[in-house]
Amino acid sequence: MDAVLKSLMRSARNEMEAAATAEQRPSREEAEAAVRTLIAWAGDDPQREGLLDTPKRVVRAYEELYSGYRADAGTILDRTFGEIGNFDDMVLVRDIEFYSHCEHHMVPFVGKAHVAYFPVERVVGLSKIARIVDIFARRLQTQEHLTSQITTAMDEILKPRGVAVLIEAEHMCMAMRGVRKQGASTVTSQFTGVFRDDPQEQVRFMSLLRGMRP
Repeated sequence: MDAVLKSLMRSARNEMEAAATAEQRPSREEAEAAVRTLIAWAGDDPQREGLLDTPKRVVRAYEELYSGYRADAGTILDRTFGEIGNFDDMVLVRDIEFYSHCEHHMVPFVGKAHVAYFPVERVVGLSKIARIVDIFARRLQTQEHLTSQITTAMDEILKPRGVAVLIEAEHMCMAMRGVRKQGASTVTSQFTGVFRDDPQEQVRFMSLLRGMRP
């Protein structure tokens, strides 16, 4: 009953937040006009043939690239499975490819997330872990905040014995502009529960990431 009540309360809260956001959100026409302004500011003519439909395409692309604002991690992780026998060890999903956008320059950073947790009696579907990464990646982000959001969602919703998240990514704001250092990789990590308290579990997590690669 508690789970059902929490799910209903979460749905109600999400609907209220979505309604408030919809009131503040610019219209599609306003968004397309903003794109035309940026095209002109960049030095091109938004009325030339090749750019006439670009504002519409950009707005449609933004709906997909930033769809994480309209998704709820709690809804994704709500359903778990109890038929796991006596399994009580680490579950690791590694090499989850993601694409996000730097909140400072709105240019992409791309990479892979590795997520592990120690379940308590119940497990979540593996694809749901990948979807959690996508929900937070499809927002304006810093890599540090992305790491923290994934960790917090897994920890607070699933309530496992521990969560480990490691993200490695290349930031186009460093590669395309500024210092222009192609190939530089940024690594962030966060641990909770047994991963934080037991260094051996951190070592095992890192060993599984490195030692099982082809």
